[in-house]
Amino acid sequence: MLVRTPKGGNKPTPLLFDTSIFDVRLGLPDKQDLKTIDGIRVMSLPASLVRCSPRHFSAHAIEMRATLAMVPNASDILYRLLSGGHSKVAGRLAGAFRNIGNDNIADNIIATMKSAGYAVNENDSFADKSAIIFTAREMSPYVNRLRISWAAMRESVLKHFSFAPITSIDVATYLKQVDDIYITDAYHSLSIEGYRVSYELIERVHSGNWNPDSDENDQNHKNALAARGYWQAFLSVKESLTKVLNTNLAGIVAESDHEKWYRELFAPSVTGGILKATDLAGYRNHPVYIRRSKHLSLNYEAVRELIPAFFDLLQNEEESAVRVVLGHYFFVYIHPYMDGNGRMGRFLMNVMLASGGYPWIIVPVEQRTAYMAALEKASTNKNIEPFAKFLAMLVRTGMQQK
Repeated sequence: MLVRTPKGGNKPTPLLFDTSIFDVRLGLPDKQDLKTIDGIRVMSLPASLVRCSPRHFSAHAIEMRATLAMVPNASDILYRLLSGGHSKVAGRLAGAFRNIGNDNIADNIIATMKSAGYAVNENDSFADKSAIIFTAREMSPYVNRLRISWAAMRESVLKHFSFAPITSIDVATYLKQVDDIYITDAYHSLSIEGYRVSYELIERVHSGNWNPDSDENDQNHKNALAARGYWQAFLSVKESLTKVLNTNLAGIVAESDHEKWYRELFAPSVTGGILKATDLAGYRNHPVYIRRSKHLSLNYEAVRELIPAFFDLLQNEEESAVRVVLGHYFFVYIHPYMDGNGRMGRFLMNVMLASGGYPWIIVPVEQRTAYMAALEKASTNKNIEPFAKFLAMLVRTGMQQK
């Protein structure tokens, strides 16, 4: 992070995860170019765009395109361009707006600068053309960043899912196979999240021998409640699987049913007094932090914007493999709930697998480190390839075992 200050030392202060603060000895911007966000004084959006170097557009293309899409018209940018005589910057910004499809702002910048007597040469500092079309109706940087990232990651996913799915599926047989691996699935999925469960505990819950009314251990034991919640959620997910296998409308089913999966996942913990009833309300209302991760989850206001856009992408995606990998990844990236996002992401992944004729897969707890590392690379480095490769390996193994 660059910090402008007249008393700067022009040197970095190292922080965790290979990050740092660099205090640059520069004067502060004019007051009209400053605003305060979360208690931190930052430059306004128009002022920041005028000061961006050409390299920033190519080095941070996703962020820059999402930022440009937030600008409703050229007025505030033109004020700064004209007052500073920034003809070269005007050409760069005109090219950038044209890159994302906003010809109106690009033309306005060029025409206005020329009217004021400046010679402007338009140039595009992005390394490539935008993969998506931006509209004036969608100015949310969160949503646009999601859309750009999805489009940018598709090809990497498809490269690793070159093998063909199963085209003919018998619904009853498929659901029977899912039932058969439930205990193993629950053990690994719960263990990945740090619960201390055993096959015996999961079998006891699964077989109906879980009795919170008479067994104090079952009533108060966090792990037993988590196992019970997983079983209830699994039954709900199976209902969704049946719909998907009969209709192939995976995105629509997931959007309609995922909140029920979540309620079933945590209902026993509410009944057992471990969680408050308000924890079943739905999407989080507070910040959440992921242990041992550089990725900082988005603020909770953004979740409300992102979830509808996420399910639109899922529903409009033609390739089932892309729905599998990006569906799981972006769900946990958005992190819509205070807890349970990993389990929900894996449920979602398996529903998407069914939509493509792929078998239900289990992420083994023994491979948790590789699984989490792949998710971390996607979240912090925008590199989806390790995660796509990891899931493709599990799917390929699952198909060989059928």
